[in-house]
Amino acid sequence: MSEPSITSHAPDRADDLRSRLDGLVDRVNTATANAGRAPGSVKLLPVTKFFPASDVEILYDLGRREFGESREQEASGKVAELTASGRDGIEWHMIGRLQRNKARSVAKWAHTVHSVDSERLANALDRGASEARAVGERTAPLRVLLQVSLDADPTRGGVAPDEMLALADLVEKVESLTLAGLMAIPPLDTTPEAAFAKLAKLHASLLSQHADATELSAGMSGDLEIAVAHGSTCVRVGTALMGGRPITSP
Repeated sequence: MSEPSITSHAPDRADDLRSRLDGLVDRVNTATANAGRAPGSVKLLPVTKFFPASDVEILYDLGRREFGESREQEASGKVAELTASGRDGIEWHMIGRLQRNKARSVAKWAHTVHSVDSERLANALDRGASEARAVGERTAPLRVLLQVSLDADPTRGGVAPDEMLALADLVEKVESLTLAGLMAIPPLDTTPEAAFAKLAKLHASLLSQHADATELSAGMSGDLEIAVAHGSTCVRVGTALMGGRPITSP
């Protein structure tokens, strides 16, 4: 199948996304260089939740192959649309809080889940990924990041720091999950510098026992430079790339 073209989409939207993407790539590259890190060591993950599949198609045609979503039903619909359009090779990331009853569905399409924060959720994802592998819906284990809490607020999700290593041990033992690293969201009442410094220490603790868990998903539109300075390998960018939300969350 021939490569799709962005000319099939609204030119103004394509130009807008291209311009925003170019600016963000420059920001990430500059932040990486300023932190004294190797070029290409920090990934820009477009967060396309609440935006239509047509925007994902534009970004795909601009060279992006990884996208972040936070709602299973919305994400699975986009996966189907992008597959039908012939745009393959996409790695979909589930970045939002995940209920256990959605784990089986997410395990069918997700390349990586960023928000694993309990043994029960990890076990549910392992079961879902195992079932998906058994019927040929996926060929590889599901990569997971442990979401660690930096403020002990249960409404925002995250495993407690003193329970993080036990959860990591469990993920390492199950059959259909791969422990990839950590994710965190800075607390509302803490500076990004303090939050990301704490996260860097937690990541070092994880790496001391799980050397392959090298991914650190941290930083968004407003604080990505600070996150990169503290070791982030994946910045999740929505607003600065996509603009204001066109779809209202139910």
